[in-house]
Amino acid sequence: MSKITNELFSDFIQLARTALTGRQQDIQLIIHRASKKFKVDYPELTDSLLSLLQESPTRTTPLRKHSEAPLPVDLDSRLQLLKLEPNVLEGDLILSEGIKTDLGQFLSERKNSKALMKHGLNPTKSVLFTGPPGVGKTMAAKWLAMQLDKPLLVLDLAAVMSSFLGRTGNNIRFVLDYAKNTDCVLLLDELDSIAKRRDDTSEIGELKRLVTVLLQEIDDWPASGILIAATNHPDLLDPAVWRRFELVLNFENPSINQIEEQVSSLLKNEMEGSEIWSKILPYVFIGKSFSEIGRQINLARKAAAINGCSLVSKLESLLMSREGLSKDQRTQIACALYDSGVVTQRRAQELTGIARETIRKHAKKAIN
Repeated sequence: MSKITNELFSDFIQLARTALTGRQQDIQLIIHRASKKFKVDYPELTDSLLSLLQESPTRTTPLRKHSEAPLPVDLDSRLQLLKLEPNVLEGDLILSEGIKTDLGQFLSERKNSKALMKHGLNPTKSVLFTGPPGVGKTMAAKWLAMQLDKPLLVLDLAAVMSSFLGRTGNNIRFVLDYAKNTDCVLLLDELDSIAKRRDDTSEIGELKRLVTVLLQEIDDWPASGILIAATNHPDLLDPAVWRRFELVLNFENPSINQIEEQVSSLLKNEMEGSEIWSKILPYVFIGKSFSEIGRQINLARKAAAINGCSLVSKLESLLMSREGLSKDQRTQIACALYDSGVVTQRRAQELTGIARETIRKHAKKAIN
């Protein structure tokens, strides 16, 4: 037999042996290597193999129509270990330019994986989101799943953390093995709860072994799958966890321009003059998360509806509370109010506590 025939024969035997073990990610790896090896001599074979990898056929799952297979459950509590997130966003996704660029690259890789495979490359399969609560990490994961037209499965920590510690490791394996063989996006939210530093003396041995189990499963993640993890406490993560993720994105509290965008989105259909308030309120919300900003504005809307008063009066109440606002912030708000032409200097003073003389000085500087 020729050298190429020998290689084909050897690869076929290896593929058959691996297929009998049921390890889909290993089968995909062998097919990927074969497509690279034979693309010069057998281009049609290579194209066919790449097409199979692109399709990524998976086992029947409850996420597909006419299927009856259940989501994995904890054997003791019978609670489902995964939650299926609804395919809808609550509000607009507002991101920094840097994160927009990185997520755009991620989507481009996933949508053009066949082109990458022809050059011996795989698309990014694992992403870690870090940052404080309420800054859009979970919403970004949901948005990615929607862009790729895949369901988003979220690990349910309450169900996974079994009262029998040894069972928790098995639950993690059940979840990750299920997701590996399902055409979905898996989100491990609050990753620090299950991937804490193993040098933490306060953690018991069983939980440290859980980290090892998680690392092994991530190492074994197939190129066809998508794994996203999120944490509010990156300092608590085991150092080895960071190396397992190909892309790490740090989400921060919104900038003043992002706050303006969010406020505008929340108020544009609620009141006249929303564009004015979208210029004023960002100074009130500096340092707060998207979630907190949305909560406060929605509370104002509810209060206005219940009391039968204008939304403007409730937004003014946000200004008058002055909670946590520095003098510089209050001065910026006072000047923005006055510049908008909505209120007089006297009313701007009442709302912010800034003297009218100070407002006049800033107005003169702006003119000059």
